[in-house]
Amino acid sequence: MHELLAVIVKELLQLRQDKKMIPAMVIGPIIQLLALGYAANLDVAHVPMVLVDQDRSPASRALVERFTGAGTFDLVGAEDGPAAIDPWLVEGRAQLALVIAPGYGEAVAAGRAPRVQVIADGTDANSSGLGLGYASQILAGAGAQMAAARRVPGMSRTAGRYELVPRVWYNPDLKSRWFYVPAVIAMVLMLVTMILPSMAIVREKEIGTLEQLSVTPLRSWQLVLGKLTPFLGLGMLDMLLVTGLVTGLFHVPLRGSLLTLAFLTFLFLLTTLGLGLLVSTLVRTMQQAMGLCVFVLMVPMIYLSGLIFPVENMPRGFQIASYAIPVKYYANVLRGVFLKGSGLDVLWPEALSLLGIGLTVLTLASLRFRKSLE
Repeated sequence: MHELLAVIVKELLQLRQDKKMIPAMVIGPIIQLLALGYAANLDVAHVPMVLVDQDRSPASRALVERFTGAGTFDLVGAEDGPAAIDPWLVEGRAQLALVIAPGYGEAVAAGRAPRVQVIADGTDANSSGLGLGYASQILAGAGAQMAAARRVPGMSRTAGRYELVPRVWYNPDLKSRWFYVPAVIAMVLMLVTMILPSMAIVREKEIGTLEQLSVTPLRSWQLVLGKLTPFLGLGMLDMLLVTGLVTGLFHVPLRGSLLTLAFLTFLFLLTTLGLGLLVSTLVRTMQQAMGLCVFVLMVPMIYLSGLIFPVENMPRGFQIASYAIPVKYYANVLRGVFLKGSGLDVLWPEALSLLGIGLTVLTLASLRFRKSLE
């Protein structure tokens, strides 16, 4: 233990002397959180809308007020006919057009189905889809109000119809930020405990200090553990830092136990530390270590893990490959602990998966590192 402690102290002193490493570990996570937290927001609000009201009746004006009063659509212009809509969408001045056909008011008064058309700019599929969904909800509400107005006096309000009362659990306002912001923790940990350790070990190769350590009485496991332990501690500190910012700055609830999150984070770090160690045995320069970690490991793991894109929407082959990606299980841990308040009684499959993958990767990386020293 004395030799192990000496290696840990040596690594901490070396990190302190590196003027670039400490800012990357502290400022980097904060920049990532702010960038993703404020920029990655799929909630649609204030959609610019152009109006074509060919009826100009009180009923059509009431429908327009439904759209503008919801806070989702902003009326940016009006035209006399549908032919004038195209320039608005082509030039990007509007994302959606509401066309109210002539005779809308008469149809509403007579109890007939009025003609209304919604045209959306499909170049932004996400915003267009959500905008059309909000428009459909508004039109459905207007239709329900028309049906209620035509109901025969004395008839039961619930006769012959069903009443749907939707409820959304865990994220009642459907804030996309609550879905994306916890994922920053996973990306920060991969930066701190996979990319930076690999670069630090390769840097020692370049300057020759790793060879000097190999001729000391240190055992290989002491050298491996001594080099990875400081990054493990820094990873846990970064997890606490980002968790505090996520809950305090973006008001994402932490409904679960912080101890549960810390324990499962420790299991996840076994994998990232092992991958960083493995990369250091495969490359010769820091640039190679950076490229291999980012483009071969980090980016594919983010894409295939479900942090950003749902795994269920991927081809079958990619879905099968995702089972070998530890970030997939850690993403379930983050959203389970933060939003659902899940504990180990629910997340034990993810814990076992992280433990199994972490021990396997760390063992292979340690054997490879020992062989490279010999």
